[in-house]
This record gives sequence, structure tokens and C-alpha cells, in this order.
Amino acid sequence: MAKRDNARGNAKRAGGRRWIKWIFLGPILAFILLQLYFFVQVCWFVYFNPSSTSFMRQQLSELREKSPKAELKHQWVPYERISNNLKRAVVASEDANFAEHPGIDVDALERAWERNNRKAKVVGGGSTITQQLAKNLFLSGERSYLRKGQELIIAFMLESVMSKRRILEVYLNVVEFGRGVFGAEAAARYYFRTPAASLAPSQAARLAVMLPNPRYYDRHRSTNYLVKRTNLIQRRMRAAELP
Repeated sequence: MAKRDNARGNAKRAGGRRWIKWIFLGPILAFILLQLYFFVQVCWFVYFNPSSTSFMRQQLSELREKSPKAELKHQWVPYERISNNLKRAVVASEDANFAEHPGIDVDALERAWERNNRKAKVVGGGSTITQQLAKNLFLSGERSYLRKGQELIIAFMLESVMSKRRILEVYLNVVEFGRGVFGAEAAARYYFRTPAASLAPSQAARLAVMLPNPRYYDRHRSTNYLVKRTNLIQRRMRAAELP
């Protein structure tokens, strides 16, 4: 009898230890599987163009709440059919060291960290073009250190399997330029009634300056800041290095 009681007690303790083990190992396994999912997707996008992104799906859902038949403005065009003016303008405005860094810009991250500490909240992330692409493809617009950490991991994945040219090509085709407007081709036609291949330097600089807050500048297209910043980026474009 005593032996049976001891056996039952041992079995219960063993079962309890298994549960404790899975409490700790479960989240780790889930994290690894999530990263594997992201990496498989990144590898797919090396050769195949994404038809939509997390940001696109989120915004389309919001638009359809008001208008069930709403559609996004988006048209994929290859790298060669995007004006070098826009490529240079985006690099000059968003990530001057794009051609050199491994996916993150440590100096920009340090500045963002100091700024966030002063504000006592996350107000900016010091994101590179690669990080912005990671966020647009897979994540949300939520500002948190948890999301930033996942963004950094995906950015390293992108840089490990994609060329800089491919990263810039995908970014320019999926980035948001206004309410329901995604990608260089849709933006060029929406704002200037011209294809992305024909964007003039001033037009390209203006589109690049809109990127940090595209929905706002879609509604406010002649602010003093937009004009001054556009002129500044147009001057910096000449020095921007392209992949």
C-alpha cells in the first residue's frame, strides 16, 4: 500500500515538473517557430514580390469599415522603372548610410534611445530602410520596445538573404505614401499624374519627405516644413549612394 502511495506521489511530482518545464519551454518554442516563419517568408520574397503587407492589410481593413468596396492604390514596378531621383531622395531622407550598414544604424538607435528617455515614452525608433521594410511587411505601427526588437531580428534576416538593391526595390514598392496609396508607382500617379520612372528631382524629394507621416501630408500638401525639407533633400540627393 505504501509503495503504491509512493508511486502515485512520484507520478504526480513528475507530472508537475513536466508542466513547469513546458511553462518555460513553451514560449521559447513559440518564439523560435515565429522566427522560422518570418525567415521562410523573407527567403520567399528574395525571388517573389509580396502581393500585400501587414500595413496594407491593416489599412484596407480600416478603409472598408467606412466603404466596403474600398481598394488600395498599388502597382508593382521593377527597380529599373523607378526613377533614380526617388531612390536617391528616399536614401537621403530616410537612411543616408543605407548602402553601408548591416540593417541597423547604431548611431541612429542611440539617438532615438536618448530621445525616448527624455520624452519618457517611445516617440521614435531610429529605423533604417531595412527596419522599415521589416515593419511594413510583417508588423504593426505600434510603438514599443518589444515590436522594435522583433523588427531588428527581421531586419537582420532581410540583410542576410537579400541584396541592398532588392531591399530598396521591395521597400519602394510597398511603403505607404498616403491614405490607401502604397508604392512608388501609385504615389507618382496619385500626386503628380506621372509614372514612377519619370519623377523629377523636386517631385521625388517631396514624396520622400512625406514618408514619416504620409497620411498627414496627403491632407496637408503645402506646409512650410514640407517645402523647406523638400528643398533640403533635393540638395542632398546628389550625394546619396545607391546599391
